[in-house]
Amino acid sequence: MTASDFINLLIAAFLLAGTYAAMSVGMTVIYGVMKIVNLAHAGFMMLGAYFVYELFEQFHIDPLLGVLLAFPFFFFAGMLVHWLLVRWIPASDQPTLTSLLLMFGLWLVLQNLGYLIWGNSDRAILTARTLSTIHFGPISIPAVGLVVFAAAVASLAALEFVLHKTWFGRSVRALMQNQYAGRIVGINVERTARLTFGVGIAFAGAAGGLLAMLYSFSPDFGKAFLLRAFVIIVLGGLESFSGVALGALILALVETFSILWVPAGYQPAISFALLVLALLVVPGGLANLFARRQRLA
Repeated sequence: MTASDFINLLIAAFLLAGTYAAMSVGMTVIYGVMKIVNLAHAGFMMLGAYFVYELFEQFHIDPLLGVLLAFPFFFFAGMLVHWLLVRWIPASDQPTLTSLLLMFGLWLVLQNLGYLIWGNSDRAILTARTLSTIHFGPISIPAVGLVVFAAAVASLAALEFVLHKTWFGRSVRALMQNQYAGRIVGINVERTARLTFGVGIAFAGAAGGLLAMLYSFSPDFGKAFLLRAFVIIVLGGLESFSGVALGALILALVETFSILWVPAGYQPAISFALLVLALLVVPGGLANLFARRQRLA
């Protein structure tokens, strides 16, 4: 492998990592505040892909603008789902079987709704950016990958601003640390949970739209990316936003460079193996490992 090939793969991994981070952060936000493992994340990513696709096909709206419109649409959809279903789950500081079954059932409903509306054929979003490439000497950067990366990083930066500069963000961070103490100091837990669930679903829908610009999709679209999201949040730490970025980078590097030795069809096996390894070696996530070492130092 030449130096230019190595750099091209490295750039591809970094571009992919940004998208993976935006894809996973919604699960981290919901788990951190509500201790719910949102298995329906895959279903909302699938709906996000079709949302952007329909805006592009029916109204000729640029997919990037479609992703931007997906944020408010899925935010309110998430709050509606919380009001209809999630708020009835008893509060707990650990994931419960009730929440897992509810989210799994919701995922199946959304998936079958997708089959009912769009059938089982693959769709794709093709624009002028899809096959365009930016060249810097021997270095080639896919234009659509660069655009998706920029959109993902911008959305993560906006979330970081909200979490550190608004009352909602302070409430979220307080509840992630200690939900009972948050109640004592007057945080409206139910309202914060509803908004948090909306934000998590908004990121799922927008991430689905971003991924639809890179891959073909069907109603079964979110399954493979749900596994990747699990790998990322387990690697980074279930309640760590910086850990999500680190986990996304590690997974993207492993997947990108593994194509040199492993056929593309075995990519899910690589993700699953990495998940098992993370659970055995760093069950608390890399962020917790680094924090513990800093305290010991």
